[in-house]
Parts: sequence; C-alpha cells; structure tokens
Amino acid sequence: MTTPTPTSELTASPFDVAGLAQLANAFFASLPGQTPPVTAVQPAAPASVTPAALPATPDDAPAPPAELADFGRAGVASYAAPVGFGAGLPDVPAGGPRPHSDSAGAYYFLAENGALGGRSGPSEPADLPPLPAQGDDAVVARAFGLPGEDGLRLLLAEPPRAAPTPAAASAPSYYFLEGDIPRLYAQPAAPSHPGQHSGALDVQAVRRDFPILAERVNGKPLIWLDNAATTHKPQSVIDRISYFYQHENSNIHRAAHELAARATDAYEAARDKVARFIGAGSSSEIIFVRGATEAINLVANTWGQQNIGAGDEIVVSQLEHHANIVPWQLLAQRVGAVIRVIPVDDSGQILLDEYRKLLNARTKLVAITQVSNALGTITPVETIVALAHAAGARVLVDGAQSVSHLRVNVRALDADFFVFSGHKVFAPTGIGVVYGKAALLEQMPPWQGGGNMIADVTFERTQYQPAPNKFEAGTGNIADAVGLGAAIDYVERIGLERIAHYEHDLLAYATHGLQRVPGLRLIGTAQHKASVLSFVLPGYRTEEIGAALNREGIAVRSGHHCAQPILRRFGLEATVRPSLAFYNTCEEVDALVAVVNRLAHGRR
Repeated sequence: MTTPTPTSELTASPFDVAGLAQLANAFFASLPGQTPPVTAVQPAAPASVTPAALPATPDDAPAPPAELADFGRAGVASYAAPVGFGAGLPDVPAGGPRPHSDSAGAYYFLAENGALGGRSGPSEPADLPPLPAQGDDAVVARAFGLPGEDGLRLLLAEPPRAAPTPAAASAPSYYFLEGDIPRLYAQPAAPSHPGQHSGALDVQAVRRDFPILAERVNGKPLIWLDNAATTHKPQSVIDRISYFYQHENSNIHRAAHELAARATDAYEAARDKVARFIGAGSSSEIIFVRGATEAINLVANTWGQQNIGAGDEIVVSQLEHHANIVPWQLLAQRVGAVIRVIPVDDSGQILLDEYRKLLNARTKLVAITQVSNALGTITPVETIVALAHAAGARVLVDGAQSVSHLRVNVRALDADFFVFSGHKVFAPTGIGVVYGKAALLEQMPPWQGGGNMIADVTFERTQYQPAPNKFEAGTGNIADAVGLGAAIDYVERIGLERIAHYEHDLLAYATHGLQRVPGLRLIGTAQHKASVLSFVLPGYRTEEIGAALNREGIAVRSGHHCAQPILRRFGLEATVRPSLAFYNTCEEVDALVAVVNRLAHGRR
C-alpha cells in the first residue's frame, strides 16, 4: 500500500505558490491556439516534396530518392496554399530549405496555422505510441509534443510577451460580422480590386466548418480529393436542414397554417438566393430539379421537343459529361435531328475555329460545359454563346463543375439556359437548378403534370401556373432546396474570388508535384483550368492507384468519369482524377504525390 506523502514534504517543495502560478501561466500560454510571439515570417520557397510513411514497397522495388524520404509526413507541409505558385516552379535540391516547419505535431488536427501557433517549440516526441492498426478508427491519447518539465523551465526563463495593441476604433472590421461563419478574413478598408473579396483564405478555419474532414479512413485522416464527384457540407448547411425539419417542415404553397408559411418562405428564399448567386434577372427564372442531369433532360423534353425537328443540328463538345450528351441523343433519335461535335486540341481546349465551321442555319442548340469534369478545362463560354447567337441558335451551359470555383453571371454570359447541381457546391444531394430566360420559359410546355403546377383543372382542360411553378409538379425537395440556400450563403461569405485564387494556387502546387513523378502522364493541360487533375501511370490500372490511395485515407475518382468521349480523344478508357476544393491543403497534396511516387518507383 502506498504511504501518503507527509505534509512536511509538500511544504518543503522547491515551488512556492507564486512560482506554481507563474509555471501554469507559462504552460498554458504555450498550448496550441495561443497567440505566439510576433516574429518575422519569410515566404516559403517552392520546395521539392518527399513521401510520407506509407505501406512498404515490394522487396524488389528500388528505394525512392533520398530527397523523398520525408515527403508528406504530417506536420511537414503547411495547410495554406503557397501564394503566387504559377507555371514554372523552381526545384529545390536535396538538403535545401524545406517549405514548412518540422515543429508541428504529427496530427492533422493540431497543425492550425503552423506548429503550435508558430512557436519553434519542442520537436515531435520519438516515443509516441503507434497508430491504430489498419481499419481501427479508435482515437488514441498522445502527448502531442506539449512541453515537459524542462521545457516549462525554459519558458519561465523567457522574457514576458508584450500584450497585443488594441485595435483603433477606426480599424477595419471583418466583412461578415453579421454571419454565423467564423471570422476568416480581415477586410482591408480599400480593396485593391473593387467588387472582389481581398485577403488570404484561412484554410484551417474553413476546415473546422466541415465535420466530415475529421473522419478517419483505414486509420488515417480522411483526405477528400473527389470534389468533382461531390463536395462535403459545412456545419451551417447541416444545421439549416435540421432546423427546417425541427421547426418548418410542411408542404408548400397549399395551406394557410403557420408551418406551411414558414416552409414556403424558406423555399422561396432559397430560390431568391440562387437567382442572385448566378446573376439571374428574376427568381421566376429559377426552377428547382434533382440535379444537373434532370435539368438538361427537362430542357431537352420541353424546349427541345418544341423547337428541334428533322434535319436540325445540336452542337456539343468532346468535353461533355454523358448527362450533356445522352439527352440530346434521345431527342435527336425521336425527331430526326443530328448531333455535331466540337473537337479539342491536345491540351483539352476547345478549337474555336472548328466550332465556327459547325455553325449554320440548321443549328438550333449549342450545349456546352463551362468546366470539364474530367480535365478541368475552362471553356471560352462567352465566345461560344456569342457565336451561337450570331448563327440564330440557343445555348445551354452546363455549370455543374463551375459554380463552386468561378463567379457565374448568366446575364453577362447571355446564356439561354444554365444548369447546375447543388451537391457540387457544398449543398445536399438531390437538388439542382435550371435557369432559363423568362421569355423562353413562358413559351415552353410543362414536362411533368401534377399538383403544385396548376392554376385550374377540369376534365376537359388544365391551366398551368406561370414559371417556375409550371415546371415543378408535385412535392419538391423542399428541405434540400433550403440547404442549397444555406450553402450559397456560406460560399458568398467566404467569397468566390478568394476561393478561386486559393484553388488556383493549390492546383499549380499539385500540378508541379505530379509532373515530377517519373512516367506520370497528365491528361488535360489547358492554360485555363479549374482545380481538376487527371492522370495515368504506366504499369498500373487506374483502380489499383485508387486502391493504393484509399489505403492511406485519400479519396480520388478512378474510371471514365462519365466522360468517355473526351478520354478516348486521348487514347484512354480511364484516368485517376484528384479534384480539389478550398478546404484542401498543400499537405494533403503532398500525401497524394507521395503515394503515386512510391508506386512509380516500385513500378512492375
């Protein structure tokens, strides 16, 4: 049995009460998230990247180069994208400066804006317990590199930190003080580019808004690089949907009771937000559907059926998703129309001269993507629309991959129709949008019949509501439309210009890293791209690469991406497609490149 410590021994301790208080204050001042001492920060130079600790390579595989030994280790890479990463990034020789501090802990949820708030503190303990076995998602208690007794004594010897100077009353405040999103960006009093958000994106603050990013896969932190397939949802969207079901749930437009009024107001407010988000002239030009696929089918089966006949031509591009090919093929088969295809060059960009040759008096519709889901190419939509209109044709723009990356203004584009899916822009699945010019919607027949879209029904005839209700038969996806409105609120508080700038730099960083992998072939190298990469690696099937990445918790898409024609343009049936969003980080890119590098060096 343990003998209690005598009181005399306690009083004989070398620490008095004041000393203990000073010790505690110094300890807690060094914890993660505390304000660090102000130090000069030098911009990180682009650096060569090195592989993370990954499953062992085959015994007969050559060892990776020495400069790749620590690539992607958690804590090595900063989460913030490099500023100004452009086309040619210089190589840094082995042993040269590293882009990020080694002082961060080894866990992704500790590295917030640098290691322990930027302090060059103790290095990662060498005796950390091992990670859970593969597939074990249990959380393990760890020391996380906090200072021990010796470290605390050193802290006590440091000079006291200067208190921060209070901000003057006239100092600029944050640009979304009224919102419920964390204060991510300081807004200068006079932005350098009027109309654009300014200031750097705090990716760690953004990541805290997405609860699924704390998930673990195969015992590793989730790295979600499958954003072109679907994006994750911020807590504000999750909360808004929950609030709807808790306080507003009702069918809409059909009752005089309070919950019907709340639900109707929330649904129509979401429509208003969509109209503002894409620059529509009126919310009556916004139709809610299940997604971009249903949106294109709606246009094909209403306007298309009404206006396209035998011998007429529909122009699409080689870049299109199957959803912007198959509905037009079905229509063409029914009415005897012809599909014409705009080719692309070896970089994956539209050949405008060839497009001009396709336009003629028989062209009724041009259906074009704004951003390729398979290659990331940003197409010259403004020029494509203008040329089509000059030939007397209408234009549908598929914006499924553009609305989360670019500022869209449908009136500036002069698009006749514009479609997108909510789940690609951090909103729920099962909700999407058709924008149509008011004059066109007024002339179009309904697609489906039922409740909600009628003004009057007898057995002899039916009178329909005007747009948009005319195209929304039955009970719509009310809650997820409200969730789409919340997602738009979230994106607009951050600022699409800021998002686009961050993602551009992150894409440049990822492109540079993948280009250095021996033998890797990037597919789609257009000068203007959104944050999608597509590649193949000799010696491996795309699904093998996807499986190797998944073992490290990294989610990418491998396959044909529902865009077989464009992949076959490059002689392929499938690629690996990492796709980035504004909550992704350089460290996550490093982890991706590390796995692909290991595979390349262990090529069969």
